[in-house]
Amino acid sequence: MQADAGGGTIAGHGLDWPGLFATRAERMKASEIRELLKLLDQPDVISFAGGIPDPALFPAEAFGAALTSALTGDSKGAALQYSVSEGYKPLRDWLVSRMASLGVECSADNIMITSGSQQALDYLGKLFLSKGDTALVGWPTYLGALQAFNAYEPKYDRLTPLGNRSAADYRETAQAKGGAVKFAYASADFANPTGETLPESARAAILDLAEALDIAVIEDAAYQSLRYDGDEIPPLLALDITRTGGIETSRTIYCGSFSKTLAPGLRVGWVCAASPVISKLVLMKQAADLHSATLNQMAIHRVASDGFEAQVKKIKATYQARRDAMLAALARHMPEGVTWTKPDGGMFVWVTLPEGFDGASLLAESIKTERVAFVPGKAFFADGSGANTIRLSFSCASEAMIEEGIKRLGRVVRGG
Repeated sequence: MQADAGGGTIAGHGLDWPGLFATRAERMKASEIRELLKLLDQPDVISFAGGIPDPALFPAEAFGAALTSALTGDSKGAALQYSVSEGYKPLRDWLVSRMASLGVECSADNIMITSGSQQALDYLGKLFLSKGDTALVGWPTYLGALQAFNAYEPKYDRLTPLGNRSAADYRETAQAKGGAVKFAYASADFANPTGETLPESARAAILDLAEALDIAVIEDAAYQSLRYDGDEIPPLLALDITRTGGIETSRTIYCGSFSKTLAPGLRVGWVCAASPVISKLVLMKQAADLHSATLNQMAIHRVASDGFEAQVKKIKATYQARRDAMLAALARHMPEGVTWTKPDGGMFVWVTLPEGFDGASLLAESIKTERVAFVPGKAFFADGSGANTIRLSFSCASEAMIEEGIKRLGRVVRGG
């Protein structure tokens, strides 16, 4: 924007929008994953990029019946009306039972419905982080969590649950950066992006550290239901409740989602935590969007009540076969020096390339020469490291596509 001698705006010049934005806007960056999703519309690209559920597995007929039911009879008024910010009570009651099956005894007052678990991460960043405060995160960690927290201008420190750093070292490092440690963020089961699962010893260590620092723990459980191998490990919240005696004395905040099990498009997730946390989140919800869509919550409740376990069993069988196909293909086609994780569940395999490789450059070459897409790993590191890593998702590719795509990718890596 330019001004004339009298202080007015010169006609023809646009407003200086960036000059009006808050400083936090500088930390809002485009998601590489969202951009890569555009590649899914190109039929000749084999994509391991999106990390989204296979739409062929959505229980579409069940949702059709649920929506019809919600929009007929006595319920139609409630389905289309404003509702309470805490969320649809029958759905919250169902989630009380679901959490109990995971070892978490709670009441509906400990649960708030969110527009996907991503909204929960945004709210929690807003609730805990002042400018300059420190969030403890994995190295790498979920990109969406970094995006949610970044708006509140935090610093980051590396969460190494089985490392040898003391609580005092974390505290002093945060103070040197101008703030305090506020929470540890962890995805304990089949994490995005690595696919790795924290053993119970690591979960205990996170709780020990959080207790020593007197901070919150944010548990991102988006993939918790998608276990293919091994024994179930109690969620962080369940372990915390065992230690403290109840959810009201727990410091862990559980963020759940129906996006990976039922349908992401309805944007229904939940937070389960001590009631003082829920009360504050409800105030944020009132200020942000009043409440999540009632119709969507009613549909999720009906479909979950009628067949959640059957739906989970179906998708697990498909995704497990695709995971197995990807691990076998990587073993066949990747050159020496390339390593990868072997996840017990979830949707991702994390690949580490030899030093000197750059995932972004490799992606450009892969798209150009072999028409294979993936996500460069650098975006998942708070400090921008990890250039020689990439994330592969097996959820939306058939076993034949996985074999062909990994074979092509192996050629690109050999040529790199």
